Amino acid sequence: MNIDRLIRAKRRTIALIIERDGSLTVRAPKRASLRDIEEFIHEKTEWIIRSREKLKAVVQHPKKQYVNGEAFLLLGQEYELLLVPPQRPALKFNGGFTLAVSARERGEAAFTRWYKEQAFLVFTERIQRYSAMHGFSPRQVKVNSAKTRWGSCSANGTINFTWRLVMAPLDVIDYVVLHELAHLRVKDHSPRFWKLVESICPDFKQHRKWLKENGERLNL
Repeated sequence: MNIDRLIRAKRRTIALIIERDGSLTVRAPKRASLRDIEEFIHEKTEWIIRSREKLKAVVQHPKKQYVNGEAFLLLGQEYELLLVPPQRPALKFNGGFTLAVSARERGEAAFTRWYKEQAFLVFTERIQRYSAMHGFSPRQVKVNSAKTRWGSCSANGTINFTWRLVMAPLDVIDYVVLHELAHLRVKDHSPRFWKLVESICPDFKQHRKWLKENGERLNL
């Protein structure tokens, strides 16, 4: 089975990721041989096939058109968009979204910029809250535009989140925050890791299921 993208990183285990276009990304330890990687992929062939079939079965969420009455998510709630005469900034939020009609063609860029700003504020606040509560010491919080990962924790303690996550309900966001904070203590996804996650987020399975079932909606 072909590898579409191989990423070597400072990690202990090999991870397989089926991207939204069906391509296979492999994240492997720097010292892992190609033979080890190929053997691991061979062992996971059935999982790869099933994952690709599930991906094909998912109804693709239609792209936003930036028209009156269109709904946009924020913290799990839907808010309608209203096109208005020129305003600054072009996109505002006050119990609903207003977008300057002259900026409609730039709607995706305007919303992306706004979501990134809100995401940084929300994620930073939640990281600070749970770090203080559970004794974690992350180095930094960053917001990116990842399409297939809700969050990640780097070897140096920097925690990254995709801005799309700010569309999810707050309790789901908290699960991802706690998940990544837990990686500061346990780097892999071993039973010890999931035991730690459950101790600080007892309902994590419910929130993880929500992301699997609704993740496609968290997009523009």
